[in-house]
Amino acid sequence: MTFAVLATDGGGRFGMAVSSSSPAVAARCLHLRPGVGGAASQNITDPRLGTRLLDAVADLGDAAAALEKVRADTPDVEYRQLMVVDGAGGTACFSGAHTLGVYASSTGPASVAGPAAVAAGEGAAGEGVVAAGNLLASEGVPAAMVAAFTGATGELEQRLLAALVAGLAAGGEAGPVRSAGLAVVADVAWRVTDLRVDWHDDPIGELERLVELWLPQRDDYVSRGLAPGAAPSYGVPGDE
Repeated sequence: MTFAVLATDGGGRFGMAVSSSSPAVAARCLHLRPGVGGAASQNITDPRLGTRLLDAVADLGDAAAALEKVRADTPDVEYRQLMVVDGAGGTACFSGAHTLGVYASSTGPASVAGPAAVAAGEGAAGEGVVAAGNLLASEGVPAAMVAAFTGATGELEQRLLAALVAGLAAGGEAGPVRSAGLAVVADVAWRVTDLRVDWHDDPIGELERLVELWLPQRDDYVSRGLAPGAAPSYGVPGDE
């Protein structure tokens, strides 16, 4: 009941965008760590696996090796769908035998669908990107997301959003989606972007509106955290 894209811009930023028919999907499925990479834990979700995947990437430095380690140590892994991206742009994805409905994944030029599988690869121009979903309208949804991401320009947030919109246009989930989220980490210890639509009739459309609102202000909020004395005002009454 989820489709998601996980990527790096090749310049130290990692991000993920996700949508689902269930509420608050980003709260459970989306995992990022500055300087390390990103991970997704979806399908019948165990949020602990996102942290474990990122710990393994930090230790091993390789997405495929990290995924294999977590798979080997997880008793119920056949109920999970997992994605990883590492600092070098390497990606890996796993869909267990009990993944729900129509499911598939894509890591750029190659895609994997059907039975449980692991795929590793890089996106265009050395930028790692992987997409996966379950209970999909068609197996082509993740490939459409990867193609949109690699073809998009602009900030990582904009490229992730383009991928999510393309996934919906390709059919998305088999039923209507109700929540969506998008987050990015960079060179500070917190998420520079962390946007969620936890329940809405048009969550991806609402997420588009939030990204448009947020991006012009994003770097100012980083400045306020790092150097408040030199940071710009909020532009609201009392702090012009």
